[in-house]
Amino acid sequence: MDTAEASLLVVDDEPNIRELLSASLRFAGFRVASAATGAEAVAQVARSRPDLVVLDVMLPDADGFSLVRRLRDDSERDKIPVIFLTAKDGVDDKINGLTAGGDDYVTKPFSLEELIARIRAILRRTGGPAEDGRLVVADLELDPIGHQVTRGGRPVSLSPTEFKLLEYLMTNTGRVVSKMQILDHVWAYDFGGDLSIVESYISYLRRKMDSGAEGSPKLIHTVRGIGYVLRRPAG
Repeated sequence: MDTAEASLLVVDDEPNIRELLSASLRFAGFRVASAATGAEAVAQVARSRPDLVVLDVMLPDADGFSLVRRLRDDSERDKIPVIFLTAKDGVDDKINGLTAGGDDYVTKPFSLEELIARIRAILRRTGGPAEDGRLVVADLELDPIGHQVTRGGRPVSLSPTEFKLLEYLMTNTGRVVSKMQILDHVWAYDFGGDLSIVESYISYLRRKMDSGAEGSPKLIHTVRGIGYVLRRPAG
């Protein structure tokens, strides 16, 4: 009987990192496949449908950001969560990774314990059954069972983390939530996280929701010094 906690795909072109990471994740209780190139990763995802992908940004035949965009454009694979691994730790690099559809961003060198904690945090928020009941605010509708979002009847494609963030904001409609509350609920870290990740995700979520929705009211508002709130439009 397969008792693995979840199925992971590790993608890294450096053999030492790939083998060490794969072995460590197996020891932690995961079932692990690996790939050294973007082409191998795409084939593995199609073949084994992993629960999560740990993806190096710099690959010999592709960059990880472009690879994730390909996955997000594929309706059968767009919900697979992705954690980026990279030596680049600049704010712009993180934003590029998150806006490409990544669910987390870990810089090298990294702690294996922290990476495993982040993997489990993402699996907790994407692997369980959603609560019953659609959430509706103005022309925005979220279906937690079908994992679908529409704005004015137009489908809005979101990554698992973006979906969880929007669901949290809609559940708390009219209530201001702090960055730390969002980080704790959406990322579910067991350790201190980087609050700037919340700002990046809020920004990208706004762009996705407002794209093609000209004339519709803005729903996500910033409360300076406190956090964010999703409000029903006046009237």
